[in-house]
Amino acid sequence: MFRGVYTAIVTPFRGGSVDERALGNLVELQVAGGVDGIVPCGTTGESATLSHAEHRRVVEVVVEAARGRVQVIAGTGSNSTTEAIELTRHAKEAGADGALLISPYYNKPTQAGIVAHYAEIARQSAFPLVVYNIPGRTQSNILPETMAQLADIEQVVGVKEASLDLEQVSEVIARCPADFDVLSGQDSITLPILSIGGHGAISTLSNVAPAEVTELYRAFRANDLERARAAHFRLLPLCGALFCETNPIPVKAALAMMGRIDEEIRLPMVRISDKNRESLRVTLKEFGLL
Repeated sequence: MFRGVYTAIVTPFRGGSVDERALGNLVELQVAGGVDGIVPCGTTGESATLSHAEHRRVVEVVVEAARGRVQVIAGTGSNSTTEAIELTRHAKEAGADGALLISPYYNKPTQAGIVAHYAEIARQSAFPLVVYNIPGRTQSNILPETMAQLADIEQVVGVKEASLDLEQVSEVIARCPADFDVLSGQDSITLPILSIGGHGAISTLSNVAPAEVTELYRAFRANDLERARAAHFRLLPLCGALFCETNPIPVKAALAMMGRIDEEIRLPMVRISDKNRESLRVTLKEFGLL
């Protein structure tokens, strides 16, 4: 259902508010870059500091701008099951194709609690759901045996895996049905995940280089491994630069340098350091983006 390259799109701000015009323009650039879908209101989209009204509006703007040309998987996760249900229902009503839900953070549920959380959202939304496993932010890892239980829930159709553990990802792929979509959640290991049976990526990198990230995926799917490896190694320095500080600080700085958005980010995030800014600028120039 969700296979290919999906951009975890930033949320541009201007004067403290969501810059809807810039967001719509970003969607157009992603479509032109050949991505398969867009993911608003994820970690890269600063969902943690969006009000509920802003969150809903960002999803609506992206759906409207996409106009059915690419899929939209709306970020609707929360550590409150009730809140996640409400956001997921809104995404469905807004016309999104599915929802991405981070594993509950801070309250650190047990594995049984994680299953119950997603099962309840599935039951009350009847909407395609993609699990988001990122232990580095949630401090709660979804184990492969738990993922297999989640895959048995009809509405749970895939996972964005950002555990950074290829052995774990291998186990997830081995334990889950063939039609369960395993997507890379870390740009630097998208190619390795594809090589063990993954189905694509939800990418931060594609905010600035959608065509190049898509090229990696398309080359791999065409069994042109030499071209896929070349794309992987070309993208690695850019990937390192875009994660030199906490996401989305560097990618918003990069997009601002490229003239796409204002470099406005919400506290407690702050702008990129001067040292990293210069290094990022050099990398963007070397890649041909400036």
